[in-house]
Amino acid sequence: MTSHSRPPRLRPVLTALALTLTLAAATGCGTEVASDAEAARSASAAPAPDRAELEARARAVQTVAEHVWVTEAPGYTLARQSVGVVGDDGFGSVYTTSEGGQLQLRVERLPHADADCTDGPAAGSAQDPVVTCERDGEQWYRATESGHAYAQEQGDLVVTVSGAREEVDRAALRAAARAAHRADDHELDRVLPPAGEASGRQPVERGDLPPVGDGAPNNDVGASG
Repeated sequence: MTSHSRPPRLRPVLTALALTLTLAAATGCGTEVASDAEAARSASAAPAPDRAELEARARAVQTVAEHVWVTEAPGYTLARQSVGVVGDDGFGSVYTTSEGGQLQLRVERLPHADADCTDGPAAGSAQDPVVTCERDGEQWYRATESGHAYAQEQGDLVVTVSGAREEVDRAALRAAARAAHRADDHELDRVLPPAGEASGRQPVERGDLPPVGDGAPNNDVGASG
């Protein structure tokens, strides 16, 4: 595999890092975290609600059940309050460690170019340009100085797992990306907010955040905010 340093052209999947930074305060204070023990009890307990109820719960957070994905990573647990819609009907969630590390899982409708960065220049930002862009197995890996991400295509969806380089190394990020999969009914029941509790649980999309870096407003200046 070959690393490239190229001028900006494409909007990268690393825009997911901005959402992670937006959620940092929520996941650090007052966020419900789904523990491994809770997940195990849920998987082995009573049958999941019927599919119609699960689909209604997905619609309550403005997504569809088929777009809800989950992953596994040692030491990381799902921050339930991070669960919500991305774009029109995508899905986003954040997995955290007790030390404050974060992985973001993001599922959204994107063109091929937003996943595959190997067939043309990959864009970062003026503050944090892409320095690595390469194929890695069935996925694509790209990185800036501060963040990195794996992306895979599933039909018209792009599934991205991303994180800050200082918090998660490439091996752990790759493992989480390869473990990502569409949620089954038990996982949907565990991940989706209960009926009537979806209000206020959606991630907040902020248009003033740069795609990578420290999350400061992008005022089109050269210095990092």
